[in-house]
Amino acid sequence: MSEAASARSRLTADRAAGIGPLEPMLRAWLPAQRWFAGKGRAISRLRAVSAAELLPPGSTPGLLHVLLDVDGDCYQLLLGIRPSPLPPALAPALIGHAEDGPYRGRAVYEALGDPRLAAMLLERLRSPGVLGPLRFDRDPGAPIPAGLTPRPLSGEQTNSSLIYGDSFILKVFRRVGPGVNPDLELPRALAAAGCSRVPAPVAWYEAELAGGEALTLGVLQPYLRGSDDGWQLALRRLGAGADFTTEAHALGRATAEVHSALASALPTLALGPEQTARLAAGMTARLAATAREVPALRPYEAGLRGAFDALAASRGSGVPAQRIHGDLHLGQTLRTVDGSWALIDFEGEPARPLADRRRPEPAVRDIAGILRSFDYAARSHRPFAPAWADDCRAAFCEGYARTTGRDPREDPVLLRAYETDKAVYEARYESRHRPDWLHVPMAAIRRLSEPQRPAHRMPPPTPGTTPHPKPPRRPLA
Repeated sequence: MSEAASARSRLTADRAAGIGPLEPMLRAWLPAQRWFAGKGRAISRLRAVSAAELLPPGSTPGLLHVLLDVDGDCYQLLLGIRPSPLPPALAPALIGHAEDGPYRGRAVYEALGDPRLAAMLLERLRSPGVLGPLRFDRDPGAPIPAGLTPRPLSGEQTNSSLIYGDSFILKVFRRVGPGVNPDLELPRALAAAGCSRVPAPVAWYEAELAGGEALTLGVLQPYLRGSDDGWQLALRRLGAGADFTTEAHALGRATAEVHSALASALPTLALGPEQTARLAAGMTARLAATAREVPALRPYEAGLRGAFDALAASRGSGVPAQRIHGDLHLGQTLRTVDGSWALIDFEGEPARPLADRRRPEPAVRDIAGILRSFDYAARSHRPFAPAWADDCRAAFCEGYARTTGRDPREDPVLLRAYETDKAVYEARYESRHRPDWLHVPMAAIRRLSEPQRPAHRMPPPTPGTTPHPKPPRRPLA
């Protein structure tokens, strides 16, 4: 380690030790945050890994960056420090009042809700450099104007985001780990490959801690102002009784373009029979764990397991694997003002370890996520609109095939396994967080647990024709 790095490490350790008096208030505040993964259990261990003042000591307000180890998970906090009482507009952001230590007598609050501190964070991103354990970096070819007004983006669950002047959006990762976050890595790779379906990062910041890989903490990207959230757009069309197949077809093409660009830009591999068997075994293990937790799933466990057994038995040759989105659904898509589709939020499933989220996987995992999302939309409608979902799924697959020449439905064993795995995941999620929604994945689980008839393999496309004609309506989920 260099002398400068050693000095930064000592300074970080001193500041981290100084926030010990804040521990009681953080223990009480953290479990109430929507992005905290440890809900429902008492915090056993809480300690600061690093701390850095982003403004000169004594500034009012002050801005303290903290990485906090909470029972083995690392969380990023941005804490505002002000004399008490807080201004009325900041009162909802209050965490507590320090009774001891360097911040004694001051109010400690969530800094992202303070426009002055949120603006300060953007200024740090505009000026690359190192501050304590933090490194700020940016794309020199992407200008970031000064003085953009920040506002928080509401409605998120696993991270926090700020919009600056309707021009940029900053995602602040809350639960972080060593290694490049895919939400920085993959959009940068896609931008380098010339893929315009994903907003390219313009700035980012990381933590560099002694003896380990850097941790990605935040990414600034263009904000696609005026875009329609894919989920909300689908619900509006469904509620109006309007067709959505044109949009689904275009989204299939956009997804295929992203997959093709990722396969060109980053390493790919083929999963051999043993690796495929391990993949199926992982799905089976998740099913068993979910059945223990969700009693409604138990009558269907044997039937669902058949999808994974079929996957394990079907592979005499390799399954292509590549980098993928990892958590793709309609809520991770945007239809822009020019009518094109963009994919966002490449972080993957936040509950999975970062190393797992960075491994190549079959692209059909993303496809299964979108197909399940159409089913979610259809089942949110009264009455249930199965034909709408079936048509959207077919149109999406046709759009995907038009770009790649490969229709996902041509490998029904692989597709069924991934849709089943996704439905099992959904059942666990809904059981934990939204019990009123459990009926949505359970409907798919009932269908997927039934014996499957042999699928008719579609012939290869004739040059100059539509690659895959539209099949009869039938559920894919």
